[in-house]
Amino acid sequence: MAKKILVTGGLGFIGSHTVVELQSEGFEVVIIDNLYNSKIEVLDNITKISGVKPTYINLDLRDKNAVSAFFDGHKVDGVIHFAASKAVGESVQKPLEYYENNIAALIYVLSAMQKNKVSNFIFSSSCTVYGQADELPITENAPIKFAESPYGNTKQIGEEIITDTTKTSDLNAIALRYFNPTGAHPSAIIGELPIGVPQNLVPFITQTGAGIRAELSVFGDDYPTVDGTAVRDYIHVVDLAKAHIVALKRLIGGTNKTQFETFNIGTGKGNSVLEVIKAFEKVSGKSLNYKIVGRREGDITAAYADTTLANNELGWKAEQSIEDALRDAWKWQQTL
Repeated sequence: MAKKILVTGGLGFIGSHTVVELQSEGFEVVIIDNLYNSKIEVLDNITKISGVKPTYINLDLRDKNAVSAFFDGHKVDGVIHFAASKAVGESVQKPLEYYENNIAALIYVLSAMQKNKVSNFIFSSSCTVYGQADELPITENAPIKFAESPYGNTKQIGEEIITDTTKTSDLNAIALRYFNPTGAHPSAIIGELPIGVPQNLVPFITQTGAGIRAELSVFGDDYPTVDGTAVRDYIHVVDLAKAHIVALKRLIGGTNKTQFETFNIGTGKGNSVLEVIKAFEKVSGKSLNYKIVGRREGDITAAYADTTLANNELGWKAEQSIEDALRDAWKWQQTL
């Protein structure tokens, strides 16, 4: 029998790519998504790529009774929890919304899992838990800094909640601390679908390239970096999706070394904003209209991963470059 996996937020950017990879590996998938930041058309697009239509349930994870009823009615072998609000800048403006969506939902899912004896859990975490790290590249042993934004704080608190839960239950959990996911499926059938103004760099770049946005704002050129712009580790979303598969197999196979493990998921290389813009111009043949503006609240100078632990323990490694990610993101943008 195929293992059945619940993917919360499975119609979102990372969730949809992970569902495709799960199905290609023979897992049966149930998606929960309330369509707050995603579109129902993604379900058909997943089906086009994989040839299998996942079960889909429209449910708001902030509804404790609905979450409990789902687990009572569906036997699942594991949960990959993506569903969350995810924009640093927006979280500064709407802190309570972020705490409710990202913390309450997590608690309700874990409670229902415990009640129904579901023990395998993968948490969508973030490199924001490190804040501005003292040393680069960032290892999993880097101290968790005071959060620069409510979004970052929800990821820190989420990891703490999971840690405490493993101490009193048979929960086995892995937190994958993503760096900056980008790109799209090489088929250009699914990709990042920001609703409203994009909060992330690459969709803003591709929308500017496509003429949807008149101009790209580069937030700050006075950082102590190679060219004064902020540096991030941009990972292709398909590489990121594959990391979830190996982490899930680790839990199902019982090869995890502790009840709660954390892994950095990135490329191990940092790129500045201006380097990303130049790489996009190279792969697309487009000249981008951009201007330097002031720094953005909640942003840090630089973050890129030391991925040694994920490479050695999970046997996972990012295979695609920033150029690959931008090429796929641009191909996707042109279908919209």
